[in-house]
Amino acid sequence: MTAAAQSIQTTAQRLVALDIDGTLIGLDRRIPPGTVAALDLVRAAGHHIVLATGRSLIGLGPIATRLGLVQGYAVCSNGAVTIRLDPTIPTGYAVVASKQFDPGPAIRRALEIAPNVRVAVEEIGWGWRVNAAFDPGHLNGPQKKVPLSDLVAAPASRVALHSPGIGHQRDTLSATGVTATPAGPDWLDLTAPGTSKAAALEAIRTRLDVPAERTVAVGDGINDLEMLGWAARSVAMGHAPAVVQAAADEVTGTIKQSGAVAVLHSLLPPDADVGSLPPLAAQLATAVVAAHGAARIVRVWHGVGSGLSRCEVWTLREGVWVRHAPIPAGTGVTMRAIERAAREAGLTYPRGDEGRRRAHWRASVLPDGPAGFDLPLAPT
Repeated sequence: MTAAAQSIQTTAQRLVALDIDGTLIGLDRRIPPGTVAALDLVRAAGHHIVLATGRSLIGLGPIATRLGLVQGYAVCSNGAVTIRLDPTIPTGYAVVASKQFDPGPAIRRALEIAPNVRVAVEEIGWGWRVNAAFDPGHLNGPQKKVPLSDLVAAPASRVALHSPGIGHQRDTLSATGVTATPAGPDWLDLTAPGTSKAAALEAIRTRLDVPAERTVAVGDGINDLEMLGWAARSVAMGHAPAVVQAAADEVTGTIKQSGAVAVLHSLLPPDADVGSLPPLAAQLATAVVAAHGAARIVRVWHGVGSGLSRCEVWTLREGVWVRHAPIPAGTGVTMRAIERAAREAGLTYPRGDEGRRRAHWRASVLPDGPAGFDLPLAPT
């Protein structure tokens, strides 16, 4: 996209920050029904979905893929690491920011308080260096046991401490010059001073040029408190602790009640009636309605095979065509499928005057991108 296109924002655009565990996925590792479909519709409406989690980077990737979120920004390790998801990169992501600190003083103080404390130092994108093995499921990614000298030898983005009652030592460990975030009575995460999901999200908001009043956050944990305070609209899950619910503007249903889905649906244009439409048609209808009357086109690109590699809706703003929203269900289908879905959504497009009156797609070549095809769309 050109610099001119990037500088123009739609009035409907929001930044939607979502915690993962307890918000988008349950303790049983299942994603509540309707979650992925709702995320796709919110993206089609032109909003930015940003995952904001306590998980390490190695633990975020698989769940992001399951949620259909393979593009856009994400916050890991309680704000210590910010990435940009990009399926065209071999790793699937690029690290945008990593806040590091000297872990030595905090680790040594933790061992004074609790000599048997388990210590894990995050290795971004790989796993953890540990002084003793953590139980399965406690850490995302592989573990490598190393001596204490190795744990404190280099700056770290995050340190995890696990020991009975260690979560109650937050103030003591914070005094060593770190941010200490409890996750229950027996767990404490240590990050650089000033680190939080909120601080990382604010940097993303500034980068995306989304107004502060158009931010939304949904979470369920103590590590979400700063994020909820940061958002213009904050929502706590129905099973969240009382302190988290009190910090939020609203309380939605529990994870078992698909509480986050209700919040996501509230972000869709009220006049986009997509309940009975197939996913592709629903996303096209949502994108067109959310564009608020501007000229609209669906723009597609072919991949290596017969299916489309990308499908997006673009709008004309101040004489410049700008990307409005992705159409997730348009990836992998054909141009004929796009036409059929547009008709199902009640949208019209130019056709020929003779024969089968095929849709009038036109070739499109962006100054900084590959060739594609455009089809103007309008409500009937």
